[in-house]
Amino acid sequence: MYHLLRQLLFTLPPELAHDAGLTAIKTGQTLGLTRFFMPQLPECPVKLMGLTFPNPVGLAAGMDKNADCLDGLGNLGFGFIEVGTVTPKPQPGNERPRLFRIPEKQAIINRMGFNNKGVDHLVEQVVRRNYSGIVGVNIGKNLTTAVEQANEDYLTCLRKVYLAADYIAVNISSPNTPGLRTLQFGGSLKQLLSCLKTEQQSLAKRYGCYRPLALKIAPDLTDDEIMLVADAVCGQGFDGIIATNTTIDKQQVSDYKHGQETGGLSGTPLKELSNKVISALRSELGPDFPIIGVGGIMCAEDAVQKIKSGANIVQIYSGFIYQGPALIRDCVLEIKKSLAQET
Repeated sequence: MYHLLRQLLFTLPPELAHDAGLTAIKTGQTLGLTRFFMPQLPECPVKLMGLTFPNPVGLAAGMDKNADCLDGLGNLGFGFIEVGTVTPKPQPGNERPRLFRIPEKQAIINRMGFNNKGVDHLVEQVVRRNYSGIVGVNIGKNLTTAVEQANEDYLTCLRKVYLAADYIAVNISSPNTPGLRTLQFGGSLKQLLSCLKTEQQSLAKRYGCYRPLALKIAPDLTDDEIMLVADAVCGQGFDGIIATNTTIDKQQVSDYKHGQETGGLSGTPLKELSNKVISALRSELGPDFPIIGVGGIMCAEDAVQKIKSGANIVQIYSGFIYQGPALIRDCVLEIKKSLAQET
């Protein structure tokens, strides 16, 4: 069924298809139809960052930026959903077109630019959810905020989403906000992580509940840079790391239509690069530090490979676009099977 629906959606411009798909999911939820598409999933809970994830397969940030479709997406079987990236103030994002498919490589390039309705809208949606899985909120900075003042934007979002979220993801790795990736390095990284950790501890004391913090990093880091990021994350007491965001390396798609568009590349070409970063992180961080693996999961075996590379749980995005909801079930089944074989 999804194959036919994808053929229809792929006749539309990518961003229009994205919006139409989310509208269909939200409408189906409102009419009580999405429950008919709920897959029968095996029990496969995972304890991570002090949370219990119903299953190890989640939806990556970027699909539901405003948390408008949480319940509908949740009914498709995701064990967790990460909404956002959200910024303190609403912003339109970059000029269109800003989303491009490369179907020959099962890839997507986007330069959306953190288009969202603002943190207040997102919090309202998250608070009203019926979805019982884990909800992460991915936070970023507004385009108009100078990189030197970025910490204040992240602190504003952290304070506003703290009670609504199950965990908070700190996005400093999108290639589509000028200067953002510079926050991954040196003193800027340590200063950001330190002020967020201090605020997290303050909020935990104030509200009597602890919300984990995870850092989302780029796949385009050198081995030395990965080591420094890992040291900073551990040194500042962060609870987890998400690896990885999209890549700016277009070599694998440069000969295809849209392959040289500006923006971040996701899908199949990201898989091995993401796995390499995850493996390096696991070697540096040791066996117990929480890692969420994302990037290039297009089939169940890709998800298993993420786990074998060192991830504890995984997220999908482009694979969901190309393969549909069945990918969620397939990934859960194969991960459970692989874990059972190891024990």
